[in-house]
Amino acid sequence: MRPLRVLTWHVHGNYLLYLSQARVEFYLPVAPGRPGFGGRGHTFPFADHVHDIPAEAVRDLDFDCILFQTRRNYLEDQYEILTEKQRSLPRIYLEHDPPQEHPTDTRHLVDDPDTLLVHVTPFNALMWDSGRTPVRVIEHGVFVPEDARYTGELARGIVVVNHLRRRGRRLGADVFDQVREQVPLDLVGMDAESLGGLGEVRPSELAKFAARYRFFFNPIRYTSLGLAVIEAMMIGLPIIGLATTEMATVIEQGISGFLSTSVEQLIAPMHDLLADVDAARRLGQQARRVALERFSIERFAQEWEDAFSTIVGRVPRVPTMIAPGFGACP
Repeated sequence: MRPLRVLTWHVHGNYLLYLSQARVEFYLPVAPGRPGFGGRGHTFPFADHVHDIPAEAVRDLDFDCILFQTRRNYLEDQYEILTEKQRSLPRIYLEHDPPQEHPTDTRHLVDDPDTLLVHVTPFNALMWDSGRTPVRVIEHGVFVPEDARYTGELARGIVVVNHLRRRGRRLGADVFDQVREQVPLDLVGMDAESLGGLGEVRPSELAKFAARYRFFFNPIRYTSLGLAVIEAMMIGLPIIGLATTEMATVIEQGISGFLSTSVEQLIAPMHDLLADVDAARRLGQQARRVALERFSIERFAQEWEDAFSTIVGRVPRVPTMIAPGFGACP
């Protein structure tokens, strides 16, 4: 039986890399200068089952499923590059975020009993009003290079957020400013320099770069559970952050890190970890244990394979380990 053929867009590179661990043929439309139409690109080590396809040639291919990931994909792109027959194919909408207009009373734009709506955290599924659209939660799965393991020799905290200055309070720009007045922190990510940060670190290098820091600080008030947090856990960093959204179910207080809705209450444990690398290492080991149990790439790939098979009407495959060539990047 041939692999399923799925059309999707390149929206979040890290997520797409992890999604591509599923045994599915992915097709990415390419149109220069158009958001989401960048194809494979050159940043991530996608395997050969992830294909670029010129946007104008999409209508000439046979797909089994369409995977939408943004409002633009759903409201505009599909009508511009898909045929009427392709638009009637089995479809999944992958929602990456919690609702931003109103936290509890926002109706999701997809209102279709024939579309599967996939949320990436139970918190997101709880907060969205998904109406009559069937919902499934597929929690993140990640991997990090085998040689990216916690050392903690830098007595500083690391913060990983893209465009923190532009994204403001929701992503915790003010929280970051408040904390760094009392604790040494390094900010990395796109445009980090505008806030006195170090700038962007290539995705392939970020895990080893972060492993040197004493702890990982997540200043974000309200967004989905960040892949950067889970990757830091997988490396073995202790996590300090706000006790909001899905974070509250992931970090065990005083065991794998520290959470609070009071920013001031986070300062003391930060100083404690800066003074005691062995205590930080013990917390990080527990964070890695949670990440391995809850966010394994094998579980993630299997659940996505099952979702694709279910929506297409194919019997799901028997669970197996990740096939050769589909595992973690070197």
